[in-house]
Amino acid sequence: MSLSYFDAEAVRAALPWHTAVTALHNALRQGVDPEQDSPRIFSPAPGGEFLLMPTTGSRYSGLKALTVAPENPARGLQKIQGIYLLIDSETLSPLATMDGNELTAIRTPAVTLLAVSQMLAAAPGGEPTQPKLLIFGAGVQALNHFRAANVLLPQATDFAVLGQRPERVQALIRQLNTEGIQVRPAEPSEVSDADIILCTTSSRTPLFDGNSVAPGTIVAAIGQHGLDAREVDAALVRRSDVVVESRTAAWREAGDLIPARSVSEWQSIQPANLQDLVNGKLRRNATKPCLYNGVGMAWEDLVMATVVYEGGSGR
Repeated sequence: MSLSYFDAEAVRAALPWHTAVTALHNALRQGVDPEQDSPRIFSPAPGGEFLLMPTTGSRYSGLKALTVAPENPARGLQKIQGIYLLIDSETLSPLATMDGNELTAIRTPAVTLLAVSQMLAAAPGGEPTQPKLLIFGAGVQALNHFRAANVLLPQATDFAVLGQRPERVQALIRQLNTEGIQVRPAEPSEVSDADIILCTTSSRTPLFDGNSVAPGTIVAAIGQHGLDAREVDAALVRRSDVVVESRTAAWREAGDLIPARSVSEWQSIQPANLQDLVNGKLRRNATKPCLYNGVGMAWEDLVMATVVYEGGSGR
């Protein structure tokens, strides 16, 4: 059996930002329920772990198989590597494989910007006319979130980045400048002045004081998953309107949320999920920040892989 393979370039070509976000939006409006998605599976591997993300759909199903090797960056290799396998749901026959890293690199910002755009639209006082965007992190997710925001938030006039390693921040800025995207280094004090804050880091501890975030500010924490990892503190969580990718996934993996409130508390609150968000069910409070927390889900990968398979060009 010969399978088509979509390399990173083919995945990227098939998924411009508007296409990726529209596909996710349409999937949610047409009945994809994030609460029914399969949980990810972790398994030990030499020098790290395997991460498997299976999911099913009416026409296609899929499996993203990743390896996580914490020592790889010191070797000049990527920490996370993987491949995506697309499957026919009726026959369970494999249809195609594609670059799992590039699929994730596009899927994650697309989901974040879908959430942010919907949260902006739900602002009780109307969307800010020239929002200031601050991104924490200087890795591939920060890079791609800036790229996505440049296309999907055309009204934003100020892009700033804050990272722990100045050399990586400067490298990120240089790369984006070559692409015509103007980004400047930020100071920690700018948290209180930002309209949109995106957290795209591997930090295990909160990045800033949640009390410093202004009412009405949108914060998206998407860089980490696992109950022992967090990018935002309990102060921000408790004072915010909260939106999650999926409530079931959040209870399993959202370390940003669970230390702030117990699972039973969250279950009584029932925060809006992405499906609620695109269906206009979020009611924001003008006196509160609005926090989106995402851990990354398999249904999103399947939506992206479907677009690549049906519209892309593999080999």
